[in-house]
Amino acid sequence: MFTLIYRLLFLPLFLLMLPYYGIKMWRRGGYAKDLTYRLGFYPTLKKSGKKRIWLQAVSVGEVKAVGGLVDLLIADGRFEIILTTTSSTGYTLAGELYGGKILFVGLFPWDFYAFSALAWEKIRPDIALLMESELWPEHMHQARVRSSPIYLVNARLSDKTFARYAKFPALCRAIFSPVTKILAQSKDVYDRFVALGIDGNKLSVSGNLKFDCTFPPIGASDRKALKTELGFGEESLILLGSSTWPGEEEWLIECFAMIRKRAKGDWRLLFVPRHAERRAEIMLSLKRGEFCWHQRSRGPAEAQVDICLADTTGELARLTSVADLVFIGKSLLGNSGGQSPLDAAAYGIPMVYGDNMTNFRAICQSLELSGGAVKAGDAAAAQSALVELAFDGQRRGQLSKILADWYVQNRGAAEYTYRAIVEDFFHAK
Repeated sequence: MFTLIYRLLFLPLFLLMLPYYGIKMWRRGGYAKDLTYRLGFYPTLKKSGKKRIWLQAVSVGEVKAVGGLVDLLIADGRFEIILTTTSSTGYTLAGELYGGKILFVGLFPWDFYAFSALAWEKIRPDIALLMESELWPEHMHQARVRSSPIYLVNARLSDKTFARYAKFPALCRAIFSPVTKILAQSKDVYDRFVALGIDGNKLSVSGNLKFDCTFPPIGASDRKALKTELGFGEESLILLGSSTWPGEEEWLIECFAMIRKRAKGDWRLLFVPRHAERRAEIMLSLKRGEFCWHQRSRGPAEAQVDICLADTTGELARLTSVADLVFIGKSLLGNSGGQSPLDAAAYGIPMVYGDNMTNFRAICQSLELSGGAVKAGDAAAAQSALVELAFDGQRRGQLSKILADWYVQNRGAAEYTYRAIVEDFFHAK
């Protein structure tokens, strides 16, 4: 019944929302590429005798996060992998990371019966893997009628999603009923699934796959070259606004001005906004300010600047590697949910964030317990924390070591997830 209602509602709702998402996709660009995949028109992929896994990862963060799991499945030798993603940036990155390693990389079809059924006929997977909160009813229905197990890996439930499901428990159970196993990324998430009435036999805690991402080290010469590209001096100290949202850039410019007045060293400011298409809005703030600045999408800086706007995509990890202090975006000034602190932690970069990191609650609680991150209750407290850390190089060094150790200690989710899937799948067979 749930699937029938979903099918009846999908098309009118899709058409109603199409103008909004059409404008959004046009602004971000890249969505016209391989559009036929979104309609289910995949190439026919000949079976090799191996078990075929269809792994869906929505965007850049999830595409990067599955790297360790993909490597383990490839090394096993019994599997071949099709990876799909929803966003154009995720699709580009997936091709770069996995194009030569796995059977096929494509875009996920729109979750309408005709498109999904056609995609399943073309791909014919034995196993369906969904990342985090990627619950597509038609996709899961197609898996169930073909007796293909569905594993929700690195599963999470945001505050909003949990509250929504809690209001409609019957609908929640209907949505999750096709899922074979749920591998929660933390005990907190596990407890939320239990509270929603999800069968405990389906649940386990795997840890977070994002800890097993590969963050390549950056050498001294590459570090200097990247700083020069950004318009900074080789010895400059960099304050990074990581995945910032509206209001946070202007606030960071104020913080930067305060740091310039009080802290030692040649401090510069680097913005990496969460959505590059906000560049025009951020540039207006920069034009009104007192600092000289560079727009990274225009190429390497021709001279030194105070501020660089990195309005590019897929560069956050690399840019984080040259930072000395980080503010984690979407955590202050009316923005809520937070962006991932793991890039900064992996490189041992001291960080400050607001008190609205609900999408990463378990990670942030662990970070704060270790003493590796500073949580600020409001914008004023966050500004004070940034200024103090910019002034105190010794403290930054202490935090850097704590973060590096903490990150290593939390690895292992890829191995757990791999074993859980393999043991369950072959045991069921």
